[in-house]
Amino acid sequence: MTLGRSPVFAHAAPKVLHRLQVIQNKFCRAATDAHWCIRNLILHRDLELPTISKYMKDASKRFFDIAGSHPNALLRAAVDYQPPPPTHLIRRLRNVLTDPPDALTAAVESLSDVNDTHD
Repeated sequence: MTLGRSPVFAHAAPKVLHRLQVIQNKFCRAATDAHWCIRNLILHRDLELPTISKYMKDASKRFFDIAGSHPNALLRAAVDYQPPPPTHLIRRLRNVLTDPPDALTAAVESLSDVNDTHD
């Protein structure tokens, strides 16, 4: 599942992102005809499919990398800002880059790291 405009989802509630992850997990399971006991992190690793959280973070990073060198001065200015304190209620798009990964993403990344060291 790809979220074409994923930087927009940076303002989505964690519950909404979790629901999207559940849908992605169901599609992975249906596409591979995986048994119920196969963990989602194994499916993501074997399919080389990023979790919603990882995909969103990567897409946001690409967006800000491109925006930083864009000819439009307003877009470049959006890249350079001081993030608000963590207690601030308004989340900005760039906060996604500093958010810690969710549990599934962390598990998939650690499993991928272990496999890379054994190859």
